[in-house]
Amino acid sequence: MPADHEEHPNGPVVRELHELEEFDAVVRLVDEIWGVNADGDPVSAEMMRALSHAGNYVAGAYQDGRLVGASVAFFAAPVGTSLHSHLTGVSGIGRGVGLALKLHQRDWALARGLTRVTWTYDPLIRRNAYFNLVKLGARPVEYLPSFYGAMDDAINGGDDSDRVLAAWDIADPTPGPGPVPGPVASGRPGAYALRDRDGRPEIVDTGAETVLVEVPADVETLRRTDPAAARAWRLALREVLGGLLADGARVTGFHDRAAYVVDRAPAPRAATPPSSAAEPSSAGRRTRP
Repeated sequence: MPADHEEHPNGPVVRELHELEEFDAVVRLVDEIWGVNADGDPVSAEMMRALSHAGNYVAGAYQDGRLVGASVAFFAAPVGTSLHSHLTGVSGIGRGVGLALKLHQRDWALARGLTRVTWTYDPLIRRNAYFNLVKLGARPVEYLPSFYGAMDDAINGGDDSDRVLAAWDIADPTPGPGPVPGPVASGRPGAYALRDRDGRPEIVDTGAETVLVEVPADVETLRRTDPAAARAWRLALREVLGGLLADGARVTGFHDRAAYVVDRAPAPRAATPPSSAAEPSSAGRRTRP
């Protein structure tokens, strides 16, 4: 079982939570991070108590004795291999809290024989994409339009809750600092499938095998200052990134903290007809009616 996790001597201490008072503190932290709204809390103290008692993952990160982060996860399909992280929230206090929580969650899952952790995140938020793809090495595997419906909290501002499902193969080591692999890292220009044009999304028709899908610099501020632009970005990303993932493309990185690097699925190869020399005689072939 994982011990209490510290990222560095003065960093956060992460431990599992079991008491109602601790779960109540998580609810207050979540309200502080996301803002209280009519939809209610993403997870209640009673639900955390039930999940924890049933053997699932509920943990808190503490800085100088104060709760500054929390994570809630439960066992998921495929049974015996996966953990789904429903919520991970971090206050503005302390550094390295999010990473400490995810590493503790990883150790907890590995100790139980699991190999994969999944979660959803808003693909429009650059810092989340960078953290998930570059710091952890997770990869988006599915685009989920309006997954939770409209969310009228302080972060989402009533926007559709499009999410991508991120999958983290925890048996692999977390990546260290370094360039994004692929043509972008090699210095050759990437072909944009979606880019920022004066604050608005521009969809680009390109047949390149590897494409860049850019997201806005700060969509959370944009939701407050220009809701129409934020909505345009949501729909454009849904069309481009959602379409690419639906077609079997793979996200391989996050370039320059601004754009997803996406490799299109290779087109199916047409069957090569046999040469005339090797073609069997008509007596040995079936013919279509």
